[in-house]
Formats: sequence, structure tokens, C-alpha cells
Amino acid sequence: MDDLINMQGQGHVRLGSSAGQALTRRDGRLKVTGAATYAADNRPDGLLHAVLATAGIAKGRVAHLDVAAAEAHSGVVKVYTPGNAPKLAISPDEKIHPFVWRMETLTDDRVRYAGQPIALVLAETLEAATEGARLLAPRYGAEPHRVTLDDAEPFDTDTTAFGRPAAHSSGDVDSAREGAALHVQTTVETAPQYHNALEPHAITARWDGARLEIDTPNQAIGLSKQTFAAFLGIDPSQILLRSPFIGGGFGSKAILYGGQLLAVLAARDLDRPVKLVLRRDQMYGPVGHRAPTRQSLRVDLDETGTIAALEHDTVTLTSTFDQFLEAASNASHSLYAAPNLRTAHHGRRADVGTPGPMRAPGEAPGSAALEIAMDAAAQAAGMDPLEFRLKNYAESDPSTGLVFSSKALRECYAEAAKRFGWSGRPDAPRSLREGRLLKGWGMGTAQFPCPMFQATAHATLRADGTAVIETSAADMGQGAWTALAQIAADGLGIDLDKVEFRSGHSDLPDAGVAGGSGHTATAGTALFNAGADAVRQLAELATTDPASPLFGAGNAGVTARAGRLWRNDDERSESYEDILARAGLELVRGEGKGAREGEPERAMFAHGAVFAEVLVDPDLGQVRVSRLIGAFAAGRIINPRLARSQLVGGMIWGIGMALQEEAVHDPRTGRLTNADLAGYHVPVNADVPMIEAMTVHEDDPYVNALGIKGVGEIGVTGTVGAIGNAVWHATGVQPKRFPIHPESLI
Repeated sequence: MDDLINMQGQGHVRLGSSAGQALTRRDGRLKVTGAATYAADNRPDGLLHAVLATAGIAKGRVAHLDVAAAEAHSGVVKVYTPGNAPKLAISPDEKIHPFVWRMETLTDDRVRYAGQPIALVLAETLEAATEGARLLAPRYGAEPHRVTLDDAEPFDTDTTAFGRPAAHSSGDVDSAREGAALHVQTTVETAPQYHNALEPHAITARWDGARLEIDTPNQAIGLSKQTFAAFLGIDPSQILLRSPFIGGGFGSKAILYGGQLLAVLAARDLDRPVKLVLRRDQMYGPVGHRAPTRQSLRVDLDETGTIAALEHDTVTLTSTFDQFLEAASNASHSLYAAPNLRTAHHGRRADVGTPGPMRAPGEAPGSAALEIAMDAAAQAAGMDPLEFRLKNYAESDPSTGLVFSSKALRECYAEAAKRFGWSGRPDAPRSLREGRLLKGWGMGTAQFPCPMFQATAHATLRADGTAVIETSAADMGQGAWTALAQIAADGLGIDLDKVEFRSGHSDLPDAGVAGGSGHTATAGTALFNAGADAVRQLAELATTDPASPLFGAGNAGVTARAGRLWRNDDERSESYEDILARAGLELVRGEGKGAREGEPERAMFAHGAVFAEVLVDPDLGQVRVSRLIGAFAAGRIINPRLARSQLVGGMIWGIGMALQEEAVHDPRTGRLTNADLAGYHVPVNADVPMIEAMTVHEDDPYVNALGIKGVGEIGVTGTVGAIGNAVWHATGVQPKRFPIHPESLI
């Protein structure tokens, strides 16, 4: 009976009328009218407001807190310090899965970084809790601190982020280098960056006896439910985690932090609901960031301009008490054909919060440096940068030997270059001007892997022809509510307006992690398979029922379309409603899973090419991006409107990384000097030029049955290098650091 329904063939699933349509967001009206309820909008009866007091030094111990003064405030209910804080059920250092960092839950008086939580104040109002935190007036026993790459403590490691190997070597780099005709070396640094989602981290926690209800923005609902349960010492079935709306996450909201657990512990201890919302400045430290990198690259070429050897070495920071290393060198594993390849990572420990995944972790800084090195190599070889990349792009992953599933990258190069007008680019720098301003053109190759996690879903077809689909998917702005519903509608063979999508809480089937640009593929596959399973049950009912016009169609099979099953051997059909009514059933319920089975047979990446034009003031060194055009091959595009939004958003992020975003530590205090949106610069409307993101058609039968890849992160990976290379073309100065400072160009 599995072969009865004509919805899935070899390789690709044949999607229908919903997937592929540029529909507007199903949740858009709720968001723009203010009807969407975010975590901090919840106000259960008896609510207490929590405020974190955070450390004003980078290293040492808290010598004194004036708890008496804080608790004397008329509105303050309780102050938690290391002396009286509720305890976790397991060690705060316990690594129960790869998405767990050390939990800062007031276990001791040590200060490990500036901004670390040192106390929690509970009060009847937010104002009282804020005033109570100020009254604590902490005194410290400060110790010498280290907060930069230059003064941090080196250490050896075998792994980078998420347990990936820290080093890779293939071929014989040293021998290839000796025989090469040209040698190019460059060093590029990237600055530390901090998450600045529109919605700060927040949690509202309420206990109902042994049952815990949590409202918190979360990108990994099922995984986080398990994490809460482990650290609280309760069964996961006792927890309901709700996260229907997320105001941005970028990776930081896939990982729990100590403040969330403190709020939950306080709610249990005081038997009252507790809400904790981080201030903007408290987002800089406790909830992850992108660490700075110093990357050294060497490219060795033969006399034809072909890469003979490539070496990429990264030094990056992590905290003194945990480990997450930005895997920047891995960007060189799969982009260019390097028969002799060597990559490595070196860790340094500093008195900062633990870094974590931030949009395109590893690939964003790694590709930025790699693209600068590729332009330098093209220049050494006397070749146009596009010509050089076309000559050297990889048709297989040099690190694994796996062949790419398509040659879509070449099409991305061609489409974007044509749209940009690249053929008119003069080779020599400082050749173009617009008035008194220097003009430069640059390009960068974009690439991002296509992971799949594990997800489950339910699909229920009801007697009235409508359906309910269920999975705990997370929508942090990428449009998951819409795209996943489109996939589910096609899996069910019904119109989208008949689909009710239930999502965003942990009592639903686990949709996996909304991260790594793999959520649509993972959760979408589960939803499609759940719908197909429900339709399979309908088909079995109909084809075995003599009263049905589909009776006996088992050999020919049936096709699901527009709420009906159609015989494949003639025009007879029957509606879902009639099939269920004759069977005396109110509904059929299908179940589906989404996962990649077995070892991959092909290298799986989304590809792209970004072309940038910049204008540089020769006197002030001020850079403005005036044009940005990208073409991307990302498999089947479920919703072109949403995909373009994600690609453009990634390219805007690339503008910020190339020219603006930079966290600055005061070396004297170890504190960040710009922990706010006034001093920590991100692109705004005035900074964003004409941006165009286009998609190149790609059928990839290997990546997954739906042919879906991700678009959330790839836009960053080509843009930073493209802007840097455009700045070189405009000025003749090769960028050595991102963001590019004006003084480096004067």
C-alpha cells in the first residue's frame, strides 16, 4: 500500500500548489497589529518580576552584596545570592548534550567575566526589582583579567564547535608548496560580535504543583525541554515550554542560559510566577556571541593559476570555564579545489562569556578571510577574480572526497555577474570614480552546508475536509509558520486555507532545532511524511471499499490533489469527506519523521555568488556599499518571498560584519564599552544600498526527498568578502581586519 499514492518518486517529492508560491506570512497580521504574544507579554496572576545583578569586573570574586538594603525596599520580595540560591539537580557544568554551556546559577562567588549574573532580585514590580538590584552595591576582590586575543591564554584542543575536529590535512601541503610557482600569504582578523535580536532573552515561569509552564523564546523546543528537566531533576513530561513567537534568535536562543534556570528555581521556591527579561546591555556576555578570530591563510599556485596547496589556520577565543571555538578554518574545506589542504584551530582562554553559535558560525568569519585570500591569489596570478574562482571552485569536497550534487555554483557566478555588469570591471585598483569618491567592485563566493536534524510531526485529516498539522517548530522570523504549512498542505493534497498549523510548544511532536539552515528541510520532511501517511490511510479505505469509485485502483495507484484522491488510470475521483463519511470515521491521523538516513553519498551545500560595489571617500576613508547583488542555488524554494527576505537579511548582516559590527573591550576594566545599540553599530535603513538577491533553479535529488536546502545563513558568507574585495579594488588597500576601519584606508 505504500506504493499506492502517487506523491513520491525517485529522488524528489512532487510538491503541488502550495509549495513554491510567494505567499505572505500567516502570522504577519498578528505581528504588525501587536496581537502576537511574546514571552515577556505574559502576566500570570501573582507575577513577580526578576532582575539580574551583573558583575562590574571581568575577573575576581564578589566580596560583598548589601542584601539587607535591597530587601528593605518595600517592593522587593527576595534576593538570591550564592549563599541562598536554590540548587540545580545536577552540576552546572554537566554536558548532557552538545547544546549545553555551563549554567551560571549563583553556585559560587567567583566572577568569570564582566556581565556575569551575581544575584537575582525578585519584586512586585519591575521598577522595584531594578532598584533592589542597584541597592546591592557590590564590592569586589578584583584580579588581573585577559579579554583579547593578544593577552589570552593559549591551549591545545582536538575539537572546535559541536565536537568537530580542530585540524584536517589531506595531500602533501609542504611538497606542493615547494613545487608551486606563486605563493600568497595573508592574515585577516574578525572582531567579536554580539547577538542583538529585536526581542531580548526572556522567560515567564509558573509552577502548578509539580507541573512547570514556561514561556520563553526558543529555537530548540524539544531539546530545551529535556535540558530544563535534567537540571531541575524532574521528568520532561512535567514541563510545558511555549514559544509561539520569537523576535529573532540567530543561534543564541537555541541554548539555555543560567538566568532562565534561576527564574524557574525562584518560581518554585517562592510558589509564584516569575518573569525575567534581560536588559539590552545584559545581552552582552551571558547568552553567547561570535568570538574574534585571527586567520592566517597561504595559497600556493602553479604557473597556470591553479591552486596547488591551501593552508588555513585560525586562532580564536573561548571562556576560561567552557569551550566553544569558532571553526573558521573549516570554510576552506569545501569551497575551492585544493588537492593539498591543511587547516587548524588554536584556542585561547579569556575572561569573557562563553561564545556560541551566531548566524553562520565558523563559515561567516572563515569565508570572509578566505575570499580576501582568493582575491590576493587572483591578483598574484594576473587573473580576473571571477575567472580565478571559476578555474578553482571545487566540484567535490576536498576534505571528504564527496562530489557536489550539482554545478549550480557556476550558474550563480554567471547570473550574478551578468546582473551586476562585472564584465566592465577594470583590473587595476583605483581605476573607477564617482565624482571625487573612489569606486570599487568585488565579489565573494557563498557556501553553507545543508544539515538535517531529526523531527516528528502529526497530520490529522478531518471529516469536513480540513486538516490539523502539528510539530513544535520554531519561527524566529524566517517564516517557518508559513513555509512549513505550505509543505504540509502539499503532503496532505489539500489547499493551504484548509490547514490549521499548530506549533510552538513542547507538548507537540519534536521539530528539532531551528538552526544551521536546516529547519525547513527537517521539520518540513516530517510534516510532508505525516500528511502522506494520512493520505495513505484514506487511499487504503477507498481502494478496498466496493462502494468507492476508487475501488480496485491499487495497481494503478491514486494521486492526492485538491482534497480528492484521483485514479491514475482514468478520471474517477473521490473527496476526502466522502471517503471518511462512508467509513464512519471522524478523522485519520498520520505520523511522519524527518531525518537524513545513513552516511551521505554526496557533499551537500547551498551555493551562491555575491558582487559588491563600494564608494570610498579618499580623504576620510569612509566606506559605503552602493550596490549588492547575489545569486544563490538553494535547492527547492518553498516560498520565494520568504527566501528572498532571508537572503537579503543575510546580505545586510554581511554589510554589518564588513563595516560596522564590533564589540570593544576596555582593556583596563575588561568591560565592554559599547554594550548598547548606540555604540554597537548594526546596519539601518540609511546604510543599506540597492540589494538584489536572486535564486538559481536547482534540483538536488540527494540532499533530501523534498530537495530543500537552507537560505538563512548563506547570504552572510559571500557578502563580507565581496565588500572587502571591493574596498581593495577601490583603494588598493587589502583589508586585514573586519570591520574595516576608515583609518586603515587613508
